[in-house]
Amino acid sequence: MSLQIASRVTPPIRIATAMIGLALPISTALDNFLLAIVLLGLFFNFRGAWGIVMTNPVARASFALFGMLGLAALYGPTPISEAFGILGKYIDLAFVPLFIFMFSELKTRVLAERVFLWAMGVTLILSYMLNWHLFSAQPWMSSFYRLDNPVVFHSHITQNNMMAYAAFLALLKCRDALQLKPRLIWGAYAALAIINVMFMVQGRTGYLILLLLLCWFSWTSLARNFQARGKHWGWKQGVVIMVAAAMLVGGTYMSSSRMHDRVGIMVQEFEDWKPNQGIEASSIGERLDFYTNTAQIIERNLFLGVGTGGFPDAYEAQIQGTNAIPTRNPHNEYLMITVQTGVLGLLLLLYLYYTEWRVAPLLESPYAQDAARGLLIAYVVNCSFNSALHDHADGLFFAFMSALWFSTLRANKP
Repeated sequence: MSLQIASRVTPPIRIATAMIGLALPISTALDNFLLAIVLLGLFFNFRGAWGIVMTNPVARASFALFGMLGLAALYGPTPISEAFGILGKYIDLAFVPLFIFMFSELKTRVLAERVFLWAMGVTLILSYMLNWHLFSAQPWMSSFYRLDNPVVFHSHITQNNMMAYAAFLALLKCRDALQLKPRLIWGAYAALAIINVMFMVQGRTGYLILLLLLCWFSWTSLARNFQARGKHWGWKQGVVIMVAAAMLVGGTYMSSSRMHDRVGIMVQEFEDWKPNQGIEASSIGERLDFYTNTAQIIERNLFLGVGTGGFPDAYEAQIQGTNAIPTRNPHNEYLMITVQTGVLGLLLLLYLYYTEWRVAPLLESPYAQDAARGLLIAYVVNCSFNSALHDHADGLFFAFMSALWFSTLRANKP
């Protein structure tokens, strides 16, 4: 009887899982609703999801990191209710095995990727319309919207990060398309998305993510082309790509007054930074305070950390007697994980990244292989400047996309 119920319940839950790709760029309320539906699938497919943990190395590494955060919620001075509240922000890591199980069918994977690119396409069109003043700000739009920062549904950081990855996927599709029409469509999508990231929206992390993804796209595309023709591909060609990337950065910097101003402000704020200036500190100055003060907390709690959820109190104690501004996260996921769980948690995060990079060549197609490694590149950067896995939208995006690509892992896993 339970198998019959599961066979009826699971297909619509698979669709709900795929539709998270549509909700992610648009609505937190909608993706939470869909997550609740997906969670129902665990009651009918627990054995299948647990089997994914046992057999899929990415699911296992993701679940191990979440397990370490769960263990760290049990120690430290933070009340257990608060600790588990913060643990809930990392729950997306625990969803990876269930997502992978739901993505076992090709049509579900195709739908998930398609609706994500559709949602980003809608975001792109609306962002251009806002930039060209074709319509004004609406109540449902992001509170981060400004006349010079045409974000639509999320913050400029989140929109730019997702848009950079959408541009990368569009480039991969343009590369792999066999006919002229889809090549033109995906090429136009990629070009418009790149312009949106580099010249319109202010998320500086997105600039760097996009640059590295463009480098990775060039590297892997040229490498595959050379290898297909039986030619050698090595470090000399990599140097050419790096020089081209440097020229692209320089050209963009000189041609974009918005980027020129943003980078100039960043450099000036870095030069003017003095520790713990308080409200007089600049945006960059605040982040440098976060980093240096958090590093000192880690130094005193190197092996076990302060416990999941213990960062705000530990940080407040650290800045006691200074003018530094309190914060609930250090805007760096490596620091955030380490300060809560110690070195072991950091090693588990790095192991998750290592695992994704290592097994990516075993995926079903060159497209999936390059997309998976591109996702990892994006998050290595994102986590350097934001507590990306702690943030709901960015954390869910990582879990969702990781599951989407690594659900196609071949049977001959290492």
